[in-house]
Amino acid sequence: MDKKNITKIVITGGPCAGKTTAMSRIREKFTDMGYVVIFVPETSTELISNGIAPWTLYNNSKYQEVLINLQIEKEKIFEKAAKESKGGDKVLIVCDRGVLDSKAYISDDGFKQILKRCGLDEITLRDGYEAVFHLVTAAKGAEEFYTLANNSARTETAEKAIELDEKTMHAWIGHPHLRVIDNSTNFEEKLKKLIEEISAFLGEPKPYEIERKFLIEYPDIKMLSSSDFVKKTEIIQTYLVSHGGDEVRLRQSGLNGHFTYTITTKKKISGVKRIEIEKRITKDEYVNLLLRADTSKKQIRKTRYRFMYDNQYFEVDIYPFWKDKAIMEIELKDENQKIQIPNFISVIKEVTEDDNYKNSSLANVK
Repeated sequence: MDKKNITKIVITGGPCAGKTTAMSRIREKFTDMGYVVIFVPETSTELISNGIAPWTLYNNSKYQEVLINLQIEKEKIFEKAAKESKGGDKVLIVCDRGVLDSKAYISDDGFKQILKRCGLDEITLRDGYEAVFHLVTAAKGAEEFYTLANNSARTETAEKAIELDEKTMHAWIGHPHLRVIDNSTNFEEKLKKLIEEISAFLGEPKPYEIERKFLIEYPDIKMLSSSDFVKKTEIIQTYLVSHGGDEVRLRQSGLNGHFTYTITTKKKISGVKRIEIEKRITKDEYVNLLLRADTSKKQIRKTRYRFMYDNQYFEVDIYPFWKDKAIMEIELKDENQKIQIPNFISVIKEVTEDDNYKNSSLANVK
């Protein structure tokens, strides 16, 4: 049996956001690209349509616990099936909502209690998906198209839909690859943008990373840390000995003892564009690869704060050796995409094409 290259993503969003049509479009487009496309259907709709709902159980907490456990088990089964699927070696698993969607329908304390009872942790669940794509509800920006006619399990008013949409988006903040697809265009363009975002993430036709980087004044850490809409991650980055001008790094990222591990290879194409190939690895693989560390470079340790602003996903990195400045990055779909700088960030200068501010340069032993 051939070894499969399996990628698991989440399509999420508020009620009446276009997910049903999006799923059909994803199957069509990525099957044409040579992917085996597998869908994990929305668990909440399955449960409610078959008689299990918050109002049929003792309380909503019990319902969310059932939903979360079923979602996890379904994904395990679908991943196992993906490994044994016929066809090409590229497999795309598309989850119609993911485990963290439950956070929009229960209090933070209630969600934490469920995780505790089930022996789960939020970071591992969140980062178990390679990417998350959030479709904004039609109730926000395309009000004339808001309807519940295509899903009998839905009962939300437009106002409630907007509230759930924002809660759902915030539930996923902190994920390394979160994209928001809003209603600033018509519906066909919205779906086209979704396909483009997924394609860019998958590296189709090329695995480009397009980002802009800014040197900023040291931000208000107290404000960032206290906001429910900002997620903190501790990162340790180690550079490996490489050849041919490629940059190869290991990364451990997470919080409070819960970490994920990746290996990334980068090749520069232009000032803002690079080919980037990122692969999730196990902790054992991570430890073994540390033996190939480039001893001419220090490990980089940084605290990353991720947040959404004007539907753009920003990352602010705080380094222990800087007390007056920091780095802010944003990953883009194309080089000409406009950026709205957050009003609580003070930019010193853009450093996208300044190699002195690359992490690999900051890691040089002096």
